[in-house]
Amino acid sequence: MRSITTLNGNSQKLDGGAMFGNAPKALWQRWIQPDELNRIELGCRAVLVQEPGRNVLIEAGVGAFFSPDMKERYGVQEAEHVLLDELAKQGLSEQDIDIVVLTHLHFDHAGGLLSAWSAEQEPQLLFPNATYIVGAEQWQRANNPHARDRASYIPELHRLLEQSGRLQLVETGATEHELLGEGWRLHWSNGHTPGLMLPEVSLQDGPVVYASDLIPGAPWVHLPITMGYDRFAEALIEEKQELLSDLVARNGRIVFTHDAKVAIGNVVRDEKGRYSVNNQLENVIKLTR
Repeated sequence: MRSITTLNGNSQKLDGGAMFGNAPKALWQRWIQPDELNRIELGCRAVLVQEPGRNVLIEAGVGAFFSPDMKERYGVQEAEHVLLDELAKQGLSEQDIDIVVLTHLHFDHAGGLLSAWSAEQEPQLLFPNATYIVGAEQWQRANNPHARDRASYIPELHRLLEQSGRLQLVETGATEHELLGEGWRLHWSNGHTPGLMLPEVSLQDGPVVYASDLIPGAPWVHLPITMGYDRFAEALIEEKQELLSDLVARNGRIVFTHDAKVAIGNVVRDEKGRYSVNNQLENVIKLTR
């Protein structure tokens, strides 16, 4: 028996133009309406995979580690660590997580590994009983970032992960990991950041892929749509097409990390080859194999 539950983390508001790259506002505002500062609402969604004898968390969102001024800069909306509250609703605490799978180490995907900001102490590493799994190429990038994405990483987090003795690195291209075992598959992408690792979980009615920043929300399923934050937009589009084509063939679904409303949906392709999302489900949902 395996169940998959999507969990909302801390939400953000970021510039819509940055999130939609070279797509004009006249196009992207049809999908998401911006506020008076041109910001759009974004989620930071994680996934809880429960299997016999263990709990696996895919990503941890942005969390609440930022100081108040940095929260304002990056549009983090809540002061509390929302993901921990969501786990509590499932009857779990951070101590109950056995594995944390990190697609990459940008702060809006890994910041939730840290405790909430406090003026009295430095952030602490959460999930004390978990093994942290991350791509080796992404780990190298995080510790030697390019000027383009240096601000996306949390150096203190890297130090804490390494000191924990519970960090496992996966070489790019590996489709399996012994700790994850049967029913799991890994996909890879470099268009957003080097060594982006995308976990796939098998359910009886088809696979579910956590697409992270390769496809951050339902509007980004459209092939030409990329983010201004992406490292290589053309390469990303090719990687996106490969994954989407595969999921159509296998009746696959995508969990969207940054979509404020759509948690998961089936990938479909029309007669003109255009991709879209059917059977969209909102907010926290649970699927069982």
